[in-house]
Amino acid sequence: MLGNTTSGGAPARRALILVENLSVPFDRRVWQECTTLRDAGWEVHVICPRGTKRDTELEAEIDGVRIHRYPLRAAAGGPAGYLREYGSALWHTLRLARKVGPVHVVHACNPPDLLFLPALWLKRRGARFVFDQHDLVPELYLSRFGRGKDLLYRAVCALERRTYRAADIVLATNESYRDVAVRRGGRRPEDVFVVRSAPATDRFQPVAPEPELKRGKPHLLCYLGVMGPQDGVDYALRALAKLRDEVGRSDWHAVFVGAGDAFDAMVALSRQLGLSEQVQFTGRIPDADLVRYLSTADVCLSPDPRNPLNDVSTMNKVLEYMAMGRPIVSFDLKEARVSAGDAAVYAPANDEAAFAELVGLLLDDPERRTRMGEIGKERISGELSWRNSQRSLLAAYTAACRDHAPVPAGDARSGHGRGRTVER
Repeated sequence: MLGNTTSGGAPARRALILVENLSVPFDRRVWQECTTLRDAGWEVHVICPRGTKRDTELEAEIDGVRIHRYPLRAAAGGPAGYLREYGSALWHTLRLARKVGPVHVVHACNPPDLLFLPALWLKRRGARFVFDQHDLVPELYLSRFGRGKDLLYRAVCALERRTYRAADIVLATNESYRDVAVRRGGRRPEDVFVVRSAPATDRFQPVAPEPELKRGKPHLLCYLGVMGPQDGVDYALRALAKLRDEVGRSDWHAVFVGAGDAFDAMVALSRQLGLSEQVQFTGRIPDADLVRYLSTADVCLSPDPRNPLNDVSTMNKVLEYMAMGRPIVSFDLKEARVSAGDAAVYAPANDEAAFAELVGLLLDDPERRTRMGEIGKERISGELSWRNSQRSLLAAYTAACRDHAPVPAGDARSGHGRGRTVER
């Protein structure tokens, strides 16, 4: 028999989720998907890279989800580094997929758009393929590297087409991504399901503000998120310099929480702008400390500049600010408005001076900040809640498995049987 059995005695369906970009459960979206499927009666396996400071065990079972991790060194040194990273990830993914054995659904999360290769191998053995499109990789390439539509751009477009073509069902994080899957990917609308990312509300529970986090200033500004070339931390720092020099305000302390491959460059930029005394970089911190900063913040910053990727992407930090009831200053991006609505104010795209002025206006208007925070919390607990995404995810799995016969059990020794259970 394939897999475990449900409480009613029927064989449990098995799902295998493939991730290359982050470890699990550190990848919050993937972890929410895992637990949603588990609660719906699925036996869930995950293949992902091993973390550096957390998620370090090669194998673990956490809350009933079986996680198989592999060592992976992040790309460095240009295209050759990415080839080494992705080649290693694909080899390990296929190796571990053989160990897991037959599954009903293989669920691949990008980037990169290469996981269709192990998914195709599993499809030939009876699995259905769900493509979970976390990023538009062609737009990510244009926004991150600034090389234009060169040979590598055409290559990533071709890989995206192959992934769309291989998938039985596509999960999109918002309506903009869904439109791309239909228009550019040639997918039928009924085969594309919007599964929005949503913050885990149990992780984001406000606590009493701690004035000492403001370092003696009346106000605290907060940035939370990845610090990569396309994430706009440099825009935020230049805007803060303008807030001090052009708006004439130094009554604030700012904290930047997070890490990424631009972290060191952003610390250096803050020094160049003379912001070292007012700007603090924490790196990644425990959730409890993150909640302390967000609970104390007067204004939160979402400085992602308009580029081909950011304009159509949903930013997790915006949703997390909203869950904590914080008012937001953002550049005017299409999907930022869809997510935040009136929980944010919007500067013209990439206009650092206007961004600085809006920060100053909010600092002077505590009543407006309170109203904006309440709007954000209402949106997160309502139309943007994970409950709605859960329904869409399970509907997508139902569609993937409709009229689909169970895959046969095979010989575990040949890589087509069940993997062994791993204790936490």
